[in-house]
Amino acid sequence: MPRIWARTGVFLLATLALSAPASAQVVQSVQIGVGVFVPRSFDNRVPGDVLVEDLSSTANNPNPLLFAIGDFRSAQISGEWNVAFGNHLEVGAGVGYFQRSVPSVYRDLVNSDGSEIAQSLRLRVVPVSAVIRFLPLGRASTVQPYAGVGVSALNFRYSETGQFVDNSDLSVFDARYVATGTAVGPLLLVGLRMPIRGDIYAFTVEGRYQFGAGNTGGAANGFVNNKIDLGGWNTTFGFLVRF
Repeated sequence: MPRIWARTGVFLLATLALSAPASAQVVQSVQIGVGVFVPRSFDNRVPGDVLVEDLSSTANNPNPLLFAIGDFRSAQISGEWNVAFGNHLEVGAGVGYFQRSVPSVYRDLVNSDGSEIAQSLRLRVVPVSAVIRFLPLGRASTVQPYAGVGVSALNFRYSETGQFVDNSDLSVFDARYVATGTAVGPLLLVGLRMPIRGDIYAFTVEGRYQFGAGNTGGAANGFVNNKIDLGGWNTTFGFLVRF
């Protein structure tokens, strides 16, 4: 499936580039932005998600942890290079970065001295994306709304570090479990640009929803399940320069 999405993204971008009229004006731009990433909620995550399993009391995980998936909300930064074909179509390639560490404890267990059995859950994601935007009012408008689609390669690192309980005898031990990889999935986006000083500079606000799930390796890698849902909503405020 990741290869299908990657090939689809390359095909869409190549088709648009080749189909653009030779006489169309080509305008390039660079934009940078800061914003916030909001992960998918407990009820909307992919089957096999390790965070859902960590929070659930199941046969596979009789001693769940205590934290909130919403705690993985994090600040993000991003940059993108765009090429416009004519007045309404644009392709772009960009990269972002967000990371969050979330403290957790066992919900129903404590150490023999009464202290919490604590861990730190950390998720880092570097999305590398290719997108196509459609600007219905064109680049000459005083406000420039747009919508688009694309594909992202989500390079991730997820770790669980701290104290853990052996379910066979309830003994407590220190450990560190790490999963890394890249997940590929589609994304949808909407946004608005507000030009200043003609068409050279613009303030931007954009929302995009990304999909993707990484592989943790499951029990063989120390985790209670084999997926980590990387999907969620990104809101970004930025500044664009055309040249």
